[in-house]
Amino acid sequence: MEHISMVLCTGYAGPSELAPPVSITDYQRFTTGVLGGCICLLFHSIGTIKQYWFWIMKDYNVKESWTRILITPLIRFSTAIGLLEEWQDITDAVIGVNLGTDVSDMPSPTQVMALLKAQNIRHIRLYDADRAMLLALANTGIQVTISVPNEQLLGIGQSNATAANWVARNVIAHVPATNITAIAVGSEVLSALPNAAPVLVSALKFIHSALVASNLDRQIKVSTPHSSSIILDSFPPSQAFFNRSWDPVMVPLLKFLQSTDSYLMLNIYPYFDYMRSNGVIPLDYALFRPLPPNKEAVDANTLLHYTNVFDAIVDAAYFAMSYLNITNIPIVVTESGWPSKGDSSEPDATLDNANTYNSNLIRHVLNNTGTPKHPGIAVSTYIYELYNEDLRPGSVSEKNWGLFNADGVPVYTLHLTGAGTVLSNDTTNQTFCVAKEGSDKKMLQAGLDWACGPGKVDCSPLLQGQPCYEPDNVLTHATYAFNAYFQRMAKAPGTCDFKGVATVTTTDPSHGSCIFPGSGRRNSSSTNGTSLAPSSNSTTSGCLSQFFYTGGSFTSSVIIGFLVLSAVLL
Repeated sequence: MEHISMVLCTGYAGPSELAPPVSITDYQRFTTGVLGGCICLLFHSIGTIKQYWFWIMKDYNVKESWTRILITPLIRFSTAIGLLEEWQDITDAVIGVNLGTDVSDMPSPTQVMALLKAQNIRHIRLYDADRAMLLALANTGIQVTISVPNEQLLGIGQSNATAANWVARNVIAHVPATNITAIAVGSEVLSALPNAAPVLVSALKFIHSALVASNLDRQIKVSTPHSSSIILDSFPPSQAFFNRSWDPVMVPLLKFLQSTDSYLMLNIYPYFDYMRSNGVIPLDYALFRPLPPNKEAVDANTLLHYTNVFDAIVDAAYFAMSYLNITNIPIVVTESGWPSKGDSSEPDATLDNANTYNSNLIRHVLNNTGTPKHPGIAVSTYIYELYNEDLRPGSVSEKNWGLFNADGVPVYTLHLTGAGTVLSNDTTNQTFCVAKEGSDKKMLQAGLDWACGPGKVDCSPLLQGQPCYEPDNVLTHATYAFNAYFQRMAKAPGTCDFKGVATVTTTDPSHGSCIFPGSGRRNSSSTNGTSLAPSSNSTTSGCLSQFFYTGGSFTSSVIIGFLVLSAVLL
């Protein structure tokens, strides 16, 4: 890459003396070479392109006159295309969610899938490779990141066979039905489990080798999430560097990510940075709230302006990698969020702050804003987390990072105006009462009878021949009756219990022509709540895809131009 960098900086790709006159045969050869180079360009192979151009110059003695006129601009252009292609993974900005399971009344995999579909969540990260969850995710199209738990890391990092068995059991058994796109090997290993650090890179390589053996390495990327605490001196970002005591791990790890076209996984929590700063970091700066220009943080070395903590940490990671001579690894933020509740020592863990942070973060990511160091290069991010985890140990805030309670009711209403196709998760106006799966049939029947009798619910749609008669079972019929009563009572507290066999959900139970009371549906299903898909103004198909795959006008222009050139020269 050094000689390409020289070309880009100096404008020269060869000696300064002029070349002797070129013969007609050389013209033909040269034109053929140019067209061949264009083909390489269209195949997005920067390595091939570099070799091809320098082969032309060397073999045909093309020097300054031709270089300046034609070759150098093409090298510059092809190099730029290659660099953009290297970054393509992060120009497709997505918002995903993390699924923690330390929940006392954890929803079933089926219920989780219903919530994901209702909220249009298309990317999810699991902290394990739970078989039931992976089966439930099958044929949904949802992109899944599975994880090697920390407690399994030592075994996998010490044995290629163990890694292969893990991949066979947790990956090969589920693809392609389940759309597994990444494997997170461990979680914050350097800070949470430092004794396993010596085998971390081996674990990554062993998992990747197993994927290669099954021809899945292009589809499934392998990486490991890091705490942002491994980045030292993070402001100004241009001075940031990785904790040097971890260089024996970070250097080979980054080289592995580079060689496998993977990405650096990073957990970023501005909440913790704000709390640790003891007032140095303004709350507005942590929450993405607008700052007056004189309050923006400025990196004195680069003169880049930072309006939020999130961007500053992402850029600190980019700079830290550059100090290890690594400059082309994308970053995916595998965790970020804000707690909605805290104890007396956590006064800023509030519903309003959690709402503000996550709403602004989602909008920031899906608008493909990028960072000051890499504007327009979006950073895909996974919100921590889907559900509040009431069983997590620690402070009150540790239990309150979720977007939803276990019953599927939103913890707060996201304000996402202007975020494209992202909608609000204010589903409180479309909540439903449903019968719990696995409930005692006699209890369900008793509740059904009460709702259709003393409860004064219109149960005529449940009669034979009516829209809600099928499927003819007590669970489905009870669900209709329970919900009809719940809606009739204006969803008042306590009206969706039925002696413990009913629960509130945000998932519309309507099916086919059976439209439940409270549903906004007519003849087809509707999506309620938080859509976490890429926004309409995001680069959903990537910069390169827009040139090469949508319309093809750019590609056609390049081809036609060089065909005309070859016709003239030939």
